Amino acid sequence: MASPIIIRLGGRARLRIAAEGMQAADVAIVPAAAGGPKGLILHGLDRWLFGDFLKRAPRQRRLIGASIGAWRMAAAAFDDPDTAHKRLAHLYAHQRYPAKVDAAYVSNTCRALLDELLDGRGAEALDSPRYSLSIITARGAGPLAQAAGSRWRELAGFLRAAAGNAVSRSRLASAMERVIFHDARDGQDWLRQRFDAFANHFVGLSEHNLRDALLASGSIPMVLQAVSGIAGAPAGAYWDGGLIDYHLHLPYQRDPGLVLYPHFSDYIVPGWLDKSMPWRRARDAALENVILVSPSPAFLATLPNRKMPDRADFKFYGQNHDTRIRDWTRSIGESERMAEAFARWSEKPDLSQTSAF
Repeated sequence: MASPIIIRLGGRARLRIAAEGMQAADVAIVPAAAGGPKGLILHGLDRWLFGDFLKRAPRQRRLIGASIGAWRMAAAAFDDPDTAHKRLAHLYAHQRYPAKVDAAYVSNTCRALLDELLDGRGAEALDSPRYSLSIITARGAGPLAQAAGSRWRELAGFLRAAAGNAVSRSRLASAMERVIFHDARDGQDWLRQRFDAFANHFVGLSEHNLRDALLASGSIPMVLQAVSGIAGAPAGAYWDGGLIDYHLHLPYQRDPGLVLYPHFSDYIVPGWLDKSMPWRRARDAALENVILVSPSPAFLATLPNRKMPDRADFKFYGQNHDTRIRDWTRSIGESERMAEAFARWSEKPDLSQTSAF
C-alpha cells in the first residue's frame, strides 16, 4: 500500500538520522507555511508532533510561521497544544460567509476566530517554557505604504509588485518589508544577519499585539483589510506574511539543530508570487538540516475531490457550507494517517524511503 507521506531530507539531516536515528532532542525549529485551508491537512501531524513526539525531549524550540502557519504555531505554544489544535481546526473549517462579502467582513470574521482561538489566554502561548513563537508579516513599502484603505491603490500596488517579482524576486523588496513579531525572550540572532533582499524588522510579541500580528500575518490582499496600528510595530500597512515567505525559505542552516517541517507540499517556494515559477523552488544550503514531511499523491487521491482543502473551495462550494464543512472535516480526520505513518518511520527510520530536495 502506498505511503500517505513523502519525506525529504537535507544532507546534514540525513547524516544525523543515519548516525543517531530520529531524535526529538535534535529538533530545534518547526516552521509552518502560509496556504490557508491547505494547513488543515497537517492537523494530524501537528497533534502528534506537539502532543507526543516533542514532549519526549523538552527543550527550547523556535516555532515560526506565516498566515495559517502562524496560527498553527500559536496553537502549538499553548500548555495543551492538542486541545488548541483541535480548536483551531474546528474554527477554521466552520467559517461561513454570505454570497457577497467585502474585505471588512472577512477581517472581522477572522478577528473573531482568533479571539476564540486565543481564548483570552494569549500570555500562555507567549510564556511557554518550551517554545518561542515568531509570526511573519509583510509591511507595505513604496506605493503599498500608502495603499491601505483604497481598493484601487491596493490593487495597483500589488499588480506593480507582482510585475517586479516576475522579473526578479529581489525587486519585490522595493514593495514590501518583512516584519517578524517574536518572543521577546528570543533575540532572533539566526535571522538578524541579512539573508535575502528584504529589509527585516523585529518586534517583540506581547498580549497587546499578538492577535493583531496573527491577523496581519493572514491578511490576504484584496480579501482582507490591511492591519495597521499594531502595538510596538513600525507604522504602516501589514499584510499576509506569505507574500514574502509563502513556504518560509529561511536560513535554517545557521542553527546546529534539525528543522522538522510538516508541509502541505514536497517542495519549498520562497514567496506566494513564486508559486507558478518552478525554477524558483528552493534547493540550496538553507535546507541542509531540514526534514520535510508532506502528503503523498496517493494519500491526496483518497480525499474529497481528490485534493486537500484549499481557498478555491469557498467558491466551489458556494453557499453549500454544510457540504464543505463535511468534506474539510473528513480531510482533517484523514490527516491522522499521515501522523501515524511518520510516527512509524520515526521509530525506525528507513532512509531508502526518503529523497533529497
